[in-house]
Amino acid sequence: MPSINLLPWRQELRQRRRKEFLYGIVGAVLLAAVITLVANLAVSSMIDAQNRRNELLKAEIAELDKAIEQILALEEEKNRMIARMEVIDTLQASRPEVVKLFDQIVSTLPEGVYLTSVKQTGKKLEFNGVAQSSTRVSAFMRNLDAAESLSSPELKVIQTGGGTNPGAQFTLFAAQRAQAGAEEAKAPAKRTARAAEAGK
Repeated sequence: MPSINLLPWRQELRQRRRKEFLYGIVGAVLLAAVITLVANLAVSSMIDAQNRRNELLKAEIAELDKAIEQILALEEEKNRMIARMEVIDTLQASRPEVVKLFDQIVSTLPEGVYLTSVKQTGKKLEFNGVAQSSTRVSAFMRNLDAAESLSSPELKVIQTGGGTNPGAQFTLFAAQRAQAGAEEAKAPAKRTARAAEAGK
């Protein structure tokens, strides 16, 4: 019976399979390297795009901050203008009120009472004067309390003279009543302020 030697064929098959295995490994490594490179490029591209978007957002935020600062500056300027308008309206309303106040002070002075000074602090008035007697001072206080623009007279000091000066020196205070005309004069400024607030 003839003998057949299969060793060369098996060896060749083993070598061919080994080469195919090595080629598969090399191909897998190359494919993994290509996939890794493509993934890195894609991620880098996305990172660059996101950085560009971030820079754009930062620039827009800076512009918005500048606009907000300008708006706040305009708000402050508007509030200052409204305050000035209110002061001007108050001064305009107080001009006839001062004339009326002095007219009423003159009309409330009874005979025998003379004022040496009148001082106003806010809505409070201080009267310094000389009267022929304390009874005249009491009459002056009653007249002040009955006046349209004055109220709540309060006597602080009264000194009765002697010898050649029989009169009484006095210091009293009175409060100025709020006038309806002044409130009406302030109304336009208040309406302007409310309109400005509504227009925000």
